[in-house]
Amino acid sequence: MLDLSALALLVEIATAGSLAAAARRLRLSPMAASRLLAGLERELGVRLAHRTTRALSLTEEGAALLPHARTMMEEHAAALASVRGSDAGAHGLLRVTTSFAFGRRVLAPLTAQFMLANPKVQVDLQLTDGVMDIVAEGIDLAIRIAAPADSGLVGRRLQDSPRVLVAAPAYVERRGAPEVLADLRDHDCLTMSSAAHWSFSGGREMRRVRVAGRFTANSIDAIHEACRGGLGIALLSLWNVGPDLEAGLLRQVRLADAVPEPLGIWAVYPTRRMVPAKVRLFVEALAARLKAMA
Repeated sequence: MLDLSALALLVEIATAGSLAAAARRLRLSPMAASRLLAGLERELGVRLAHRTTRALSLTEEGAALLPHARTMMEEHAAALASVRGSDAGAHGLLRVTTSFAFGRRVLAPLTAQFMLANPKVQVDLQLTDGVMDIVAEGIDLAIRIAAPADSGLVGRRLQDSPRVLVAAPAYVERRGAPEVLADLRDHDCLTMSSAAHWSFSGGREMRRVRVAGRFTANSIDAIHEACRGGLGIALLSLWNVGPDLEAGLLRQVRLADAVPEPLGIWAVYPTRRMVPAKVRLFVEALAARLKAMA
């Protein structure tokens, strides 16, 4: 039977990229971590990691062992959860990923409260406006503002995420506001670099409209700031721009013949196996927060 502590170290090395960082996450001394790795390599008779002065990277054999190590760690966690019962408190390292905007506005404040209420939990919050491979990266939970595209992932819809067209008062005074969907072609629309279409519902049909403008970005936060600066019209989630609308920093742009397609706020898990208490309780806390915000 392989040493679970050594397998946990291998998983951490794959995520952290160095033995020192992996040791810190597991609260081990660098020497103890080095001995664990060396012991696992001796037991298997292969080298699992390439060592340099600055970083570690998995060998081909280490990469092959990694998914099996993760599976064994999941099974171990599930076995402990079944013994402790459903009322067991949250504990251990919780890795969560979401977008910069949602992380800044919603998840970071929630995480602080969650950690105070659950002192045995550590949280590693990874913010990115790209879609992270949560299985490959060892992520416990992804919060996505969309429908999950990967059918192999498990998703729970937590709340609707209505979207609105918004513009700064200065832009509206300078360029006017579109009145119908077709008017958008005559306006500067602020879009993500990889998404040149916006989706709207008009009557019973869904319509995808190509939009363009002088500014694009790979970050929702950058789009938001450009909109506040008067560069154009943006399509943003209401949870993100609500405070700006209330403060008058942005104005909602309403079209007579269409409304933006609403999305959903999803909690996405990497596996269909038993969800650990740390993940389940965090998702429940987030669902309650979103319900209160709505």
